[in-house]
Amino acid sequence: MKNPLKATTHLNHLSQYGILVAFFVICVVMSIATPNFLTVPNLMIIGTQVSINALLAFGVTFVIITGGIDLSLGSIVAVTGVMTATFAHPDTYPVIVPVFVGLLTGLCIGGFNGLIITKSKVAPFIVTLGTMTIGRGLALIISKGRPISNLSDEFNFIGGGNIAGIPFPIIVMLLAFGICSIILNKTTLGRYIYAVGGNELAARASGIQVNQIKMWVYSICGLLSALGGILLTSRITTGQPNAGTGFELDAIAAAIIGGTSTSGGTGTMSGTLLGALLIGVISNSLDLLNVTSYYQQVVMGIIIIGAVVMDGKK
Repeated sequence: MKNPLKATTHLNHLSQYGILVAFFVICVVMSIATPNFLTVPNLMIIGTQVSINALLAFGVTFVIITGGIDLSLGSIVAVTGVMTATFAHPDTYPVIVPVFVGLLTGLCIGGFNGLIITKSKVAPFIVTLGTMTIGRGLALIISKGRPISNLSDEFNFIGGGNIAGIPFPIIVMLLAFGICSIILNKTTLGRYIYAVGGNELAARASGIQVNQIKMWVYSICGLLSALGGILLTSRITTGQPNAGTGFELDAIAAAIIGGTSTSGGTGTMSGTLLGALLIGVISNSLDLLNVTSYYQQVVMGIIIIGAVVMDGKK
């Protein structure tokens, strides 16, 4: 049987080279335009900002490779945030408790998505759109529509602390990238994910438990979204029921820009990381140039459309 990873590598080379060129050009232009761009503090800011989107993008990459989609990422961030904040007050629980509760929440929502998609045969777009709405409602119900503040210093370290001068969110992002890359490139699960996305009927005929694979990818996606929600809650030191709005679009954009095909069967974690970095650098560059957020949204929309158009021409 032909190794799907090798085929994926050939399909993504041109796309990733294009991303690297764009990334390099923007960095050169910005280093000339503003002396603050290549400073260590600004690079750390970019890395910290990118970390949450990258975590969500890693998760949705698994899903898109199988030919699916997940629109509930932002809502999972919100629900996870308020659930985590509820257990993260000072002198109540050890920091591991709110982290565990948050991760379990994301895992359950992701598993719910996978269960409904595999059992009902309803399109992932519709199922996750419904879950997105449910999640928003749950976040408001749990928090009573108000931010949950007064979080412990130990918990706030997760999103605001650093180790050896490196912000902790960047360390978490890099660890997640390594683990996700190993899963996708070096495990049987990864090979099955590519097989399902490449040809679901052939994968089923060859004995692959397609429904189990889909359950796995949506659960992983929910888990990584929860991790992003924990980082965000810790970073802003409050559980916001409206947090994560639009995060799913940025994550999907990062995956597609990085070469993950919306038709399934193609994608890499390295490409997704590059896509997330490119989005982060563009956003930071526009901030340094004092471009308002209104124009930034227009730019991001153009980038998303361009990435989808390029994906259709592969």
